[in-house]
Amino acid sequence: MSVETNLNADIGEGFGAYDIGDDTALLDVVGSVNVACGFHAGDPGTMRRLVIDASDRGISIGAHPGFNDLWGFGRRRIDMAPADLEYAVAYQIGALQGMASYCNQRVSHVKPHGALNNMAAEDIDLAMAIGRGIRTVDRELIFVALAGSEMEMAAQSLGLKLAREGFADRQYEADGNLTPRKLEGSVHKDPKVALEQVLRMINEGEIVTRQGTTISRKIDTICIHGDEPTAVTLGRSVKQGLLQAGVTLKPLTEIDLKN
Repeated sequence: MSVETNLNADIGEGFGAYDIGDDTALLDVVGSVNVACGFHAGDPGTMRRLVIDASDRGISIGAHPGFNDLWGFGRRRIDMAPADLEYAVAYQIGALQGMASYCNQRVSHVKPHGALNNMAAEDIDLAMAIGRGIRTVDRELIFVALAGSEMEMAAQSLGLKLAREGFADRQYEADGNLTPRKLEGSVHKDPKVALEQVLRMINEGEIVTRQGTTISRKIDTICIHGDEPTAVTLGRSVKQGLLQAGVTLKPLTEIDLKN
């Protein structure tokens, strides 16, 4: 039986008159998208347009909630009470559900953004708050969580569908978390490096860290950050390389998620 996986991208991360990333090109690369919901980026018009475009291509649509931090693009750490975070996540999911109604589609998954993702990867209280927000809105939603993180544990504890995420364009630390962006080399911009990392994740279930150690991880979906200038070139290279390696690419809703 062939190996299967999903490629996803964070999109819709402009705001008003400002565009970030080439969302249209990325829609031809990935099988699932995570659409910014208005807190760290995004707006109603952008959300509506992208869910329609994704739907037309058979791409599964996910919410990409973050901290309420437009100026910092959601990459600044904010200390929030878990209950407040839970409601903020539910609020953002609901916003995207409203826009998905314009093309008679449903939101299929939720993936936290930026600093929220990084903090919840290490803090079980925050991870559980995100999970509760997801479960309250729709318990059929898939929680896309950094593989091996506290978010993975929260999804399992709450009985949520889980997709363990790996990153094509990010470097890893020995503890399995992502290398902070302030460190040189934290973002892979070379398509060859990204493809090598992804193939090792998918075929071997392994990730080589910044420290040179190897960690084992089960990966269901691979992320490409849409805001990076190299995103489209890198994404196309990863997609082509996976297909040449015999990997079957599917929308997240069609992946066999064995948790």
